Amino acid sequence: MKVLMLNGSPRPNGNTAIALNEMKDIFVADGIETELIQVGQLDVRGCISCFSCRKTGKCVFDDIVNEIAPKFEAADGLVVGAPVYFASANGTLVNLLQRLFFSTSFDKTMKVGAAVAAARRGGLTATYDELNKFFGITGMPIASGQYWNGIYGSAPGQAMEDPEGLQMMRTLARNMAFLMRSIALGKEQYGLPQREAAVSTNFVR
Repeated sequence: MKVLMLNGSPRPNGNTAIALNEMKDIFVADGIETELIQVGQLDVRGCISCFSCRKTGKCVFDDIVNEIAPKFEAADGLVVGAPVYFASANGTLVNLLQRLFFSTSFDKTMKVGAAVAAARRGGLTATYDELNKFFGITGMPIASGQYWNGIYGSAPGQAMEDPEGLQMMRTLARNMAFLMRSIALGKEQYGLPQREAAVSTNFVR
């Protein structure tokens, strides 16, 4: 089992990192290969809908997105962590995820996704919902914990004072590990669900 974790915070040792590292400790103890990549401090531009990736198989902007793509393809699960900016994931992470999911053509069906948000107070659930939409659109089962996956803290390190939030991260990691292993066994015995040819319907004809 392999899990790829992305820290969208520009602070490599901030509250988002605390949440992700709490999960990582569980994964490692459970024998799951885990890679945590710090992306929040990078200059990641947004998608320009040029569709070059449909011809080349990679994003036209050759940066961290194309570096992460093969790691994502090889992983059984993806964890995305974000700080909350104006009730949203920060722009750098959103740019990265939009380009990563759009430019990669490999089948993401049954890779497990998990979203984590870190907030001072409000906007946590809106960010959690926003991140989960990347998984839902690509057939990735969404791992849940014991609440909406989030942790509270303002100054760097304050999340360590949120015992419920830390427990949520540990529960989420254990549930995610179980789900990945269950899916692996299911694929081995039953294969992947049958996929119909995609139908794309516009609202205006």
